[in-house]
Amino acid sequence: MQQQQAPCGSWRSPVNSRLIVTDAVSLDEIKLAGASLYYLERRPQEQGRCVIVKHDENKSADILPPPYSARSRVHEYGGGAYCVDNDTVFFVNDSDQAIYCVQQAQVRKITETAGDDFSLRFADLVFDRAHKRLIAVCEKHRQATSGEPTEPVNSLVSIDIDSGDITTLCQGYDFYASPRLDSQGRQLCWLCWNHPNMPWDGNELWLAAIDHHGKPVSPRQLAGYQSMSIDDENNISICQPQWSPDNRLYYISDHSGWWQLYRHEADSDLTAITRGDDELGLPQWVFAQSSYAFIDASRILAYRKTGDKNSLVILQAEAPHRQQTLTTPQDSFSSLAANTEQIAFIGASSELFPAVIQHRSLSALIAQDRPAADFHTVKTSASLAIAPGYLSRAQSLQFKNRHGQTVYANYYAPANADYRPADNERPPLIVICHGGPTGCASTVLDPRKQFWTSRGFALLDVNYSGSTGFGRDYRRRLNGQWGVLDVEDCCDAARYAVAQGLADNDRLIIRGSSAGGYTVLCALTFHPVFSAGASYYGISELETLATDTHKFESRYLDRLVGPWPEAKATYRQRSPLYHTEELDCPVIFFQGIDDRVVPKEQAEKMIEALDKKGIAVASRFFEGEQHGFRQAQTIMETLENELYFYAKIFNFNTDDGKPLTIKSGHQK
Repeated sequence: MQQQQAPCGSWRSPVNSRLIVTDAVSLDEIKLAGASLYYLERRPQEQGRCVIVKHDENKSADILPPPYSARSRVHEYGGGAYCVDNDTVFFVNDSDQAIYCVQQAQVRKITETAGDDFSLRFADLVFDRAHKRLIAVCEKHRQATSGEPTEPVNSLVSIDIDSGDITTLCQGYDFYASPRLDSQGRQLCWLCWNHPNMPWDGNELWLAAIDHHGKPVSPRQLAGYQSMSIDDENNISICQPQWSPDNRLYYISDHSGWWQLYRHEADSDLTAITRGDDELGLPQWVFAQSSYAFIDASRILAYRKTGDKNSLVILQAEAPHRQQTLTTPQDSFSSLAANTEQIAFIGASSELFPAVIQHRSLSALIAQDRPAADFHTVKTSASLAIAPGYLSRAQSLQFKNRHGQTVYANYYAPANADYRPADNERPPLIVICHGGPTGCASTVLDPRKQFWTSRGFALLDVNYSGSTGFGRDYRRRLNGQWGVLDVEDCCDAARYAVAQGLADNDRLIIRGSSAGGYTVLCALTFHPVFSAGASYYGISELETLATDTHKFESRYLDRLVGPWPEAKATYRQRSPLYHTEELDCPVIFFQGIDDRVVPKEQAEKMIEALDKKGIAVASRFFEGEQHGFRQAQTIMETLENELYFYAKIFNFNTDDGKPLTIKSGHQK
């Protein structure tokens, strides 16, 4: 079929918003219990309900009936919302943050979470069979009594599964994570850290014996280092401590400059299981991440990330620590789980949607007899079939920013089997700013990216300075430079794409969510590069973020910007809200009304300022949405509204945009 010429942006596409959300789900937190596999499935079609699913004997079944939803709100971002013991499942319920038990299809409430002046939240659940209890991270919220906000108190607690009684095990640090028991229930390890550190800056790994009463005794620090000074470069970040089947303690540390796997030895020494300029760890935004898992005492399933390349490997626990790279259809991996019967993970690629993948023939896997054939897809996050002619695949780019530093990005060219650009037309380019800012851009197949590329837009997903996956030095580049270096990198990325003939200089767009939304607003305000932008629950005023955000991120900006209030002038200087006189291009805002991380007032103030100035501005506020949109209708409408906005700004026609009011302003 011959392609017809049409302006980029106006192409008709089979990848529409309704198809994107019709059966799309998010997958997370795989756990194994013998031959059974469990995972979390977040369903936009059910208003974002998080369902625990059990897969056994090639059949899957929901463990949680409506209205239960397994989601923790500790640190607001949650994670570690359930654990499994044989056929019994314990979970944190979203609506009340209480812990429940599911056994033989019966749901039983274990804890009460609210008192006269306080409420409790739980995360990172671990079952202690020896003492018939759960061990968890607890976050206690108190009501303010004098008008002043009261910071929640975090601790490690035990919960009696019969009575629901809660006992404090460890407290005193600002934050706790990753409580892990050895297989005999005799040793407990955990992570902890204090303000102003984030867990990827610096933290500590502790170990204690468990006495016959279940109390931790003789606690001692094993690894990690955190300084209270934001200028101290000696911090060490630890993540994902785990006990092997033979009760040896492993953990990931960045003390070499890269997150690598280590084993703690009895003489307090450590053994490096992996080395090199790649990463096994992740920034701990959520609890219960898993980038390695034990097949048995001598073999470890792990993934290794080198730049944009990922590999799934089996590591030998003993010297010389040989590594076997597995051949898989996927090249992106998360939520690894393993035992002697099976391995499982969430896998994806630029052509495969994220899916729960299982492999039960370990001998064949290790021998690589039939490497791809024995990988079984338990559940895919989307069954939307995108024909090859409409599929845009990520192309890895490297460029030098204005400071001569290497920056990484993923480029997606327009792709539609039915259309081609007009003669000499370069496509409009959407630069994507990931969140965090301590995060990274992914190359996995994302139908929302294909929504844009199949309509004639090019995308450039930038791993700006401060992103993860490129080592500690790359991550630390952004210290003191947030709102400056990330913004410059995104502007330089757009200019690089134009110079390479990949984009139209007059139709450069920038979009991002949360911290990425802040990068968007800074770029539009302080740099004359882009012609339009979209901010999804983005930050416009740093002062408010420093003084009125949740505990986990309340000191995040100390390193990224400067200590508050000493650096107040810098906060104001880098807040787009106070410099709207410099912003001269259209912006669309999307905001959840119930957002606790970035309050809706930030968007409201920015919209009011732009409207008064006469700049084209549009917005949508969504009831029931928090930080990150979870409802199918919201996801659909934001895509359609954003497309309509660009169509009006850049004067092209579209059949798929959903009209909305664009206030005042001029159109380019």
